[in-house]
Amino acid sequence: MKELAGRLTALDPDAGAAVRVIAYFDRLAESRAGLEALVRGAAVLAGVPARLVDADRRVRVRVEADGTRRDSALPPDPAWPSAPLTPGGAHALWLERAQEAEPSVVDAVILERAAGAVRLVLDRTRGRAPADDPALVETVLDATAPEAARLHAARRLGLDPAAPARVLAPLDGRPRIVPADGDAEPPVGRVGVGPAVPPLQLPRSWSQARVALRFTAEGTAQDPGPGVVHADELGDVALLADLVVPGAEPPPDVQALETAAAAAPWLLATLHAVATTVSLRAAAAEINVHHSTLQERLAHAEHLLGWPLRTPQGRFRLGLALAMRHLARNQHDR
Repeated sequence: MKELAGRLTALDPDAGAAVRVIAYFDRLAESRAGLEALVRGAAVLAGVPARLVDADRRVRVRVEADGTRRDSALPPDPAWPSAPLTPGGAHALWLERAQEAEPSVVDAVILERAAGAVRLVLDRTRGRAPADDPALVETVLDATAPEAARLHAARRLGLDPAAPARVLAPLDGRPRIVPADGDAEPPVGRVGVGPAVPPLQLPRSWSQARVALRFTAEGTAQDPGPGVVHADELGDVALLADLVVPGAEPPPDVQALETAAAAAPWLLATLHAVATTVSLRAAAAEINVHHSTLQERLAHAEHLLGWPLRTPQGRFRLGLALAMRHLARNQHDR
């Protein structure tokens, strides 16, 4: 092949270069090179950055012309030379070269050979299952499933075994597994978000996401609070979930909150503002009332609840009571 490339180069430089490209990717395929190596080969041979984006299998790889991997969140330019991984499919491999008057023969060969090699790697390692296949998701999140089965399911879902992911636990609907790099669409509605972990630890992310879901709220006057809660941000507050268990009687402070809220419709939104802002003036601004009005409300609330709210200890107790109220109201056993 090397001798043939040399002879062709003497007759037609483009033809000689194309033969060398074919030989290069044949060697990579024979050595079972990975995705990054294949994209790097395309970038180095073309002399421009190359990128692979397969949204269905959640693959994003970008390599500079000098061989350095440098991913980018910006979408590919439609003007760049590109190729699909399968005939008639969406374009997934790009060379970041400005559109030229005449398409380059060498670029076309690079794209064709690289795309074919990439397709073989993806089919071998990640399959073609839908990214949200319920059966595969269930396997990945099942801590009792064998590790080999969970790893196989993760690959079928397009998850990189070395790349962290997290689980979203929605109030309604199936769990979702999303990459930890922030490329996924933000969750909508009431959702608990698990920590970012390697795919084999996703059962832990799922468990913590379900706990985080219990701390969510409707965001209304009668159920104030965040609709999306990240398990990472709960810290040791998550331990309260073990104390407020489904079917148990709510703690006394939670019962006091419910009784007080029935007597004063403004109470829950006011107390939530007091517990989640840095000062009483900030709390007054949060609920759009005058500072003196807030003071009057707090005095009335203290009378209804039976403990002070304008001391550090009282606000701490209030924060715990509001958190446990969420847990008592959200006792879904998912």
